[in-house]
Amino acid sequence: MSSEKGNGDQFKNLREKLEESGDWPRVYFFKFIIPADNKKLALVEAIFGSEADVTIKQSHKGNYLSISAKELMLSAERVIERYKKATQIEGLIAL
Repeated sequence: MSSEKGNGDQFKNLREKLEESGDWPRVYFFKFIIPADNKKLALVEAIFGSEADVTIKQSHKGNYLSISAKELMLSAERVIERYKKATQIEGLIAL
């Protein structure tokens, strides 16, 4: 995992892109890959509200899970908050 400074820079760029890309609120699409592990899956699912549309797919060999979520986000900052929580999960890849 990159340093905290690197994460801040990454989120700064993402925040700028999100703010330039249109008006809020709007539905935002998240996609993550995690090792196939029930605890990690529960941690990812807990990031999203009950109204989110979450889809889970297992990889061909069953080693990984792809998690897609669509949720109405009120602002770019709310999207960043979700990504910050997600990056705390070991082995998670945000796409």
